[in-house]
Amino acid sequence: MRLTPELAAAFAGVRRELFVPEGFHRRDGSRVEPGDPAFLPSVYRNDVLVTKLNGDKPISSSSQPSLMAMMLGALDVRPGMRVLEIGAGTGYNAALMAALGAEVTSVDVQEDVAARARSALDRAGAAGVRVVAGDGYLGVPDFRYDRIIVTVGVAGFSPHWFGQLAPGGFVMAPVEHAGHHPVLAARPGDPMTATVVCSSGFMAAAGPLGARHSGSHPPSAGILAAMAETAPPRWASPLDAIVYRDLWYAAGAWDHRATLAGLPGREQNHLALLDATGTGGAVIPADGSVLAGGPEAERYTADAVALIDRWWSLGRPPMSAWQVSLALDGDPAAPIQVPRTWTLPPPRR
Repeated sequence: MRLTPELAAAFAGVRRELFVPEGFHRRDGSRVEPGDPAFLPSVYRNDVLVTKLNGDKPISSSSQPSLMAMMLGALDVRPGMRVLEIGAGTGYNAALMAALGAEVTSVDVQEDVAARARSALDRAGAAGVRVVAGDGYLGVPDFRYDRIIVTVGVAGFSPHWFGQLAPGGFVMAPVEHAGHHPVLAARPGDPMTATVVCSSGFMAAAGPLGARHSGSHPPSAGILAAMAETAPPRWASPLDAIVYRDLWYAAGAWDHRATLAGLPGREQNHLALLDATGTGGAVIPADGSVLAGGPEAERYTADAVALIDRWWSLGRPPMSAWQVSLALDGDPAAPIQVPRTWTLPPPRR
C-alpha cells in the first residue's frame, strides 16, 4: 500500500526498537535479544514481534507494520482527534497515532503490559498518550472519542464503545470470521452496520469480547490428517493470498462451518468446512481443489464446490465489498454487537 506523507513520516519518526527493550519472539518462536546482531534487522522486518507468552501461547505483541499501516490509514487520524485504543501492546501503535497529531488513550487489561507500554512511550518521548490498565470491554468513559481502534481479535463490538464516540466517529476492530479476524469499521446506527477494511490475524481476546455466540464459526481445526482429493483443482495457478482471503471471507459469510485448518506437510493454513466430529469435512486450497474426509465427505465436497461456484459466478467479490449487519449476542451479562448477516451490493449494469 502507498502511505500518506503524514503516515510515512510517523513510521520514519517513531523508533520501533524502543518498544521492545527486553527483546521479543519471532513468529517462528525463536527469541531475539537487544544485543543480538539480528535485533535491529528483525525489529524493522515487516512482521509481528511477540513480547509476552503464556506458556507457548502469544498474549501480547507489536503487530505487523503493514497491517498497522492499513488500519491507521483507514482510521483517518487527524491532528487534534481523540482516539481510544483497546489493547496497548507495546505502545508503538499509540506512538504512531500521537505522531499523527492525535490525543490517545490506550487501555490494556494486563497491568504489566500497560506499565511496559507506558515506560516505552516515555522512553520514545511520545507526547499526548496516556495508558490505562483496565477492561477494554468497558472502554474509558472520560471523553468522547473521534475514533476507537481495537488491536486484539474480538468476537464483536462492545456497546460501551459506541456510547463513547463523538458525533461522526466510528469503531475499527478485528472481528472473528472463519478462523481469522478481518478488520471491520462500524458506526452507531439502527440497525448497526459495518464494512470490511482488510484481512488480518490477531490474538484473540478473553472475556466478553471473545465470547462464543449463535453465529460463531468453529474454532481453528488444527491439522486435518484424513483428507483425500475429491474435486480437482479449479485454476491452473493458485489464487494469490489476497484473492484467496476474499474467497475465504465469502465462504464464512455463506457457511458457518467455515474455519481455518492445516493439512499434513503443508505450511499454509487453509479454508475448511468442519464437520461435527471436528476431524473431517472439506478443505479448499488456493488452487480450488477440494480435499474431504470423514463420514460425510461426499456432502462436504458438494458444499465446498457450491461455495466456489457461487463466489466465482458473482465475479469474485473482494471482502471489502461486503456490508455486515450487527446484532447483540454473546454473554447476556456483557453482550456484544456481532456480525449477523452479510450482503453484497447489486452488480453494476
